[in-house]
Amino acid sequence: MTKNDDAIAILGGTGDQGLGLALRFAKAGRRVVIGSRKAEKAVQAAEEVRQAVPGAEVEGHDNADATRRAPIVIISVPFEHTAGTVKGLKDVLEEGQIVVSMAVPLATAIGDGAARTIGIWQGSCAELVATLVPKGVHVISAFQNVSAHRLRDLEEPVECDVIVSGAKAPRQRIMELCPLIPGLRAVDGGPLGNARIVEDITALLIGMNIRYKQPAGLGIRFTGLPD
Repeated sequence: MTKNDDAIAILGGTGDQGLGLALRFAKAGRRVVIGSRKAEKAVQAAEEVRQAVPGAEVEGHDNADATRRAPIVIISVPFEHTAGTVKGLKDVLEEGQIVVSMAVPLATAIGDGAARTIGIWQGSCAELVATLVPKGVHVISAFQNVSAHRLRDLEEPVECDVIVSGAKAPRQRIMELCPLIPGLRAVDGGPLGNARIVEDITALLIGMNIRYKQPAGLGIRFTGLPD
């Protein structure tokens, strides 16, 4: 199936963070394809986006069909479902596509608390994803630390830095998405191995949200960066 060069597929776009990204990218005028294990859930989420963003170019499909329709595929599912989701795409992902890993190996995956992570052999969820995609598919780490609540509040800027890690050329393409969302700033996170650090920051922020009683979610900012 022909891909729309402007489209962004968001698998898990029916969840809070994925739907928040769908809303924001649709509001910025990008074509959005929402994916879910069940196509009907993705269709419902697409309708929710259209209601919030009149005129939005958005559609819903099962994960495989959503992947076929976009050059950029954002995986926005919990860590415990990430490997299964990516394995289910091995026959539809094509050379040159970019897969964005958002998940974090939070200890909730084993029944523990969300303010801790668990160790995985590959070092990070993003590096795990990189071992599962077909050859020629680029994996980028991004968007882990962006509050779902703030993404969905379309009247306010998000105010968060997004650390983007991976190979240089696809990393730049994902960094270019960040300014589409008011308040987001892309930070060059270097090679994919640095996703290990970024993913741990998510657990730190979750703990801080609890201690500071901030249900809307804290963000991160780096000082001293050039404009």
